[in-house]
Amino acid sequence: MATTDRQATTLALAHALSAAERGLAVLPLTRTKLPALRSPHRDDPSPAPCHGECGRFGHGVHDASTDPARIRALFAAAPWATGYGIACGLPPHHLIGVDLDTKSATDSSAALRELALRHLFTIPPTVVVLTPSGGRHLWLSGPPDAVVPNSAGRLAPGIDIRGAGGYLVGPGSRTRHGTYTTAPGTSHLAPAPCPPALLRLLLPPPRAHPTATTADPHGRALVQFVLAAHEGQRNTRLFWAACRAYENGIGTALTDALMDAARHTGLTEREARATIASAARMTGHRP
Repeated sequence: MATTDRQATTLALAHALSAAERGLAVLPLTRTKLPALRSPHRDDPSPAPCHGECGRFGHGVHDASTDPARIRALFAAAPWATGYGIACGLPPHHLIGVDLDTKSATDSSAALRELALRHLFTIPPTVVVLTPSGGRHLWLSGPPDAVVPNSAGRLAPGIDIRGAGGYLVGPGSRTRHGTYTTAPGTSHLAPAPCPPALLRLLLPPPRAHPTATTADPHGRALVQFVLAAHEGQRNTRLFWAACRAYENGIGTALTDALMDAARHTGLTEREARATIASAARMTGHRP
């Protein structure tokens, strides 16, 4: 490994440990902003959902920890890591990340201001992380009983949300395109409470009449498995859950719930339908 890479890993670990001291659970990331450790179940023919219960590293955001010893062990297992991720939705902050992208044709900052005017809320002073591409991550804290899902462009074009099962790239991380930094004057702040009006926009709409499949433990577990997906896992998790649903005879009944979950993670309706249809064909059912 080059000296610069070793330095980047050392700096990333230092920043990660500092974040952990503030109660933020962290995990090592590569220069591509993906979890640095591969799944220990990647070669299993039929992997069952595992969030780290097996005791091994490589479960993405489920590896995240505030324990210094565990964080050092994670980085020791991934000496190529040059950054770190901060898991969202976990206590004590129940972090919600508002990602204002610059790659969208729409001005995401203007879109957020328009939403704030329309729904009568203001973003309080909070931690702001600047991305190498010129975007911004706003850190907000949510109430412990609210599970905010990940989404991409659902709130408005160019605005992505990182919630439960997702993570934010931490300041000090070095990526292929540059280094993430804290905006001047915000590094000393704690994540501000998410305005209630904004929180209502981020939460999935309540289901008036849950179906039997989402009310029973197996169907509910499959939907939750999809909701916990972060970028890079969304199609894979949806496909796996849909296959299990069809194999257990609830595929057709669970389709709407899986579709809703997939959309909340950021997949388009077309992508979600195609993935579920593929799972149906794979298990010998008609989409």
